[in-house]
This record gives sequence, C-alpha cells and structure tokens, in this order.
Amino acid sequence: MNIRHVRHVMAALGLPVLLMGLVSTSAAASGEPAPGPTVVKQSVYDSPCDKVRFGTAQTSRQSKVFPTRIDLPNGFQPEGIAISRATAYFGSLVDGDIYAASLRTGRGKVISQGPGTPSVGLKADNRGRLWIAGGPSGTARVVDIRTGKILKSYTLTTETATFVNDVVLSRTSAWFTDSSRPVVYQVPIGRHGQLLNRVRTVPLSGDYVHDPTGFNGNGLTLTPDGRALIIVQSSTGFLFRVDPRTGVTKRVDLGGTLMTNGDGMLLLGRTLYVVQNFSNQVAVVELNKSGTAGRQVRTITDPGFDVPTTAAAFGHRLYLANARFSTPPTPTTLYWATAVRR
Repeated sequence: MNIRHVRHVMAALGLPVLLMGLVSTSAAASGEPAPGPTVVKQSVYDSPCDKVRFGTAQTSRQSKVFPTRIDLPNGFQPEGIAISRATAYFGSLVDGDIYAASLRTGRGKVISQGPGTPSVGLKADNRGRLWIAGGPSGTARVVDIRTGKILKSYTLTTETATFVNDVVLSRTSAWFTDSSRPVVYQVPIGRHGQLLNRVRTVPLSGDYVHDPTGFNGNGLTLTPDGRALIIVQSSTGFLFRVDPRTGVTKRVDLGGTLMTNGDGMLLLGRTLYVVQNFSNQVAVVELNKSGTAGRQVRTITDPGFDVPTTAAAFGHRLYLANARFSTPPTPTTLYWATAVRR
C-alpha cells in the first residue's frame, strides 16, 4: 500500500487521515468492466469452502483455461492477495472480509467475516492458514482457510500512528512491516506450526532513514538464502536488507535503479517481483543469493492493471489485485484481479 491512497482507506473507515493525500493519476484500462460478482456472505460456522471449485460442477468442466481476469465483489476494495492450491484469497480494505476465488473458474465467495478494520497484506502457509496484516488497527490475525474461523489475533502495537502493511513467512516466524513506524514485527511460530502468544518488535537502524511525513516500510520478503528480510520503502523507492536479529539495515545495491511506487513484493528463487502500484507495472529484479545486490532485468505491464498492489504466483502466472486507488471508492465500484505471465 502506498501513501497516495491511504486517504481513501481512512475516509472509508471514518478514521482520521494520518498521512498525505492521494494524487489522482493512473494508466487504468479504458472502459468499465462487467459488474463484479454478488457478495455471498458465509458464517465461519457454515460448511467449508471448496478450495478448487465454486459454483456448479458443470461450470468447472466447461472451464478449459484459467481466466486471466477474476472479478471481485463490487465495492470490495482489495489490497492483499495470497494463493493456496488453485484458490486466490483477497482481503478487503473496507471491513477486512476475506474473499476466496477459484483460479479455474473465477467464481468465489466471502469465506471469513472481517473484524471491521482493513485486511492488508496476506500470506498462506502450508497448514491451511492465512496470515493477515491489519493496517491501522495495529493488529494481525490468523484465519483457517477451510472454515474461515479466526484462529489467533495478535496486538503488534498499541501506538495510534501505525499501519501494519505486509507479512512474510519464514520457517519459524511471521514478519510484518509498519509503514508508519521504523520497525518490523516478529511473531514466532512454534514446533508443528503452533500459534504462540509472543510478539517481538525489532527497531530498524543502519541505512534506513524513517520519513515521518511519508509512507515507509511497505512490501516485505525474504532474501534468496532465507537469512534476512528485504523491505521496500515507498517514500524513497529504496530496497533494504534487514538483519532479523538486530534490525540493522543495508540498502540493496540496484545500480541506482529505484523501485518507485514500490508496494507488494514476491520472491521466487532469486527473482524478485516488485509491484509498483501507481506506475501500473511490476519490476523484475534478479538478486544475488544474500540479497545485498541485484539488477532490474525487465518490466511487466498489462492493460488490465489499475493500481495493482500485491502479487501471488500460480504456475507460470502472476495474479495481481487491482486496488484502483485513483478511482473514488463506492459500494458499486468495480474491482478485479489480473493474471499475467511471469
């Protein structure tokens, strides 16, 4: 998430505007797409959601190719996306609802009711759980993909100036950025995936310089060797390698290239995909093993992009949630996800 759309989020929630206003420019696709699907609310006690197919079996059999566009509910305001098996999960900035959509058919439904505060960055683990960053609430939560039930909630900070933005999972922890504070949060994970009652705040130091008037640590991933974190600072376009033990940061050497409008990030092997929201593109960066240096090798664009914020991978595709932050949000505003070859 970028500073230039926080005003929309805060206004929609009736919260004070903590950061700078939104500028309105976007290389949006021309023409309005077809209306999004009707929101189907499902209680956490309803029957489990099918992880592959939504709708009738006939619909699934007739789907010969995976659609390159997934329509989301009107007014949903997506920001984060995670993929598990052949299902994509999206979080709503309006109330935190989680919407699941089949990558095979494009059909979906709300599987988990939100807490009334935003769901921002999402990650799926290998135990059928979603880890969710809670934005201005200063919280995080873990949701069971099968039932939609909240398994655990965490208070990461009680500071009022906070925006818990993104999450990445290591072998032993969940890590979260805070775009309003110069810290990352560590939530340790116990043996066999046990959800513990522990939160560690790690102050950032070194090359990282916090901008008190801007939007700071945003997208988050691991280094290729898994020994450190990488964050993108939206206000500068810099990437920083973060020592998870000490919080000491070192700017990643990209040869002078900036990740302008950097938002969500996805690492596959040594290839880092940096979503550049208002630029309507994805920067493809090849990193060294330790994540100390890299170079941009190409850029991905698509007419279906309208301020994409985060990306998840399935097969040879990237799926990106279009937050449309330059379009005033209303209950009938159309939203969708776009799939592109990676």
